[in-house]
Amino acid sequence: MRLICAKPGRLKLVFLSNHFDRLACADGCRQVRFRVTNKPYSDSPTVSTVLKNTRLTLEMIKIEHTLFALPFALLGAVLAARGLPTLRQLLWITVAMVGARSAAMAFNRIADRNIDARNPRTASRAIPAGLLSTQFVWAFTIVAALLFLFAAAMLNRLTLLLAPVALGSVLLYSFTKRFTQFSHIVLGWCLAIAPTGAWIAVKGQFGSPIPFLLSLVVLLWTAGFDVLYACQDYEFDRREGLRSIPARLGIANALWVSRGLHAGAFLALIVLYLVSGLGPVALAGVIFTGALLVYQHLLVRADDLSRLNAAFFTTNAFVSVILLVSFGSALFLR
Repeated sequence: MRLICAKPGRLKLVFLSNHFDRLACADGCRQVRFRVTNKPYSDSPTVSTVLKNTRLTLEMIKIEHTLFALPFALLGAVLAARGLPTLRQLLWITVAMVGARSAAMAFNRIADRNIDARNPRTASRAIPAGLLSTQFVWAFTIVAALLFLFAAAMLNRLTLLLAPVALGSVLLYSFTKRFTQFSHIVLGWCLAIAPTGAWIAVKGQFGSPIPFLLSLVVLLWTAGFDVLYACQDYEFDRREGLRSIPARLGIANALWVSRGLHAGAFLALIVLYLVSGLGPVALAGVIFTGALLVYQHLLVRADDLSRLNAAFFTTNAFVSVILLVSFGSALFLR
């Protein structure tokens, strides 16, 4: 609440009513009244407030989950360079990834704030819980988007020219579940931009099927685990009229769709291995990734989603790292 003082002075609180706080001077000589409003406090935010809100925003968007996509971007850069890219390239690719993902996730929280407030699973998120203002998250989103565009400009001309397409894609995703059950594919496309974008950042051109095959792996892998993740909102999505494969087909059928997508991702990974011509270390990464995908689906059943978080967060975090380490090591061992 904001208190608007009618007369300044040394005051102490002596009575509280529903509409006004009545206060008196410290020496008791006179009384003044304060009007109570629900308007937010308008003074300029302090540095500590900005830092606190930034920390809350980073927690809200789960900045640590950049681990899902960043290794794929770094792998795209390593494959493009056929070795280690320059430190400058690695730096700006990393900055671009963090900026793009932060902008996308923060915008998603803004777009879904009313939906999140009605969903018991997401009602505790920072915006619906009142921990962050929409205005602050908007400011964070704009800064993150500008950071992404600046990083793209620091890489090369083609990267900068394609950057608005990437940014538009990741922002559009937030609205797709309102009109199509294929929002999972759109999310896959958003993450799939990373390896091809990193390839272009290093080489300044396409010129090979390798980045497209790697992006196809990422697209199918992401769509598959997003279908799994959407299963936990099956009843809420149907009640709210939101579109998803689980809401459309039911949880049991959605699990089969997820398995099919991950089978496609594994096949694309095999083709990538064959086209790249890398050795047994890369092949070990392919086999290990396939085993993790199978294990992920063994954790989840239509009548038991209790281990969904283990399947989604733990297993998926390992996939991208395993492929980066195995394919990257294979390049250096040649």
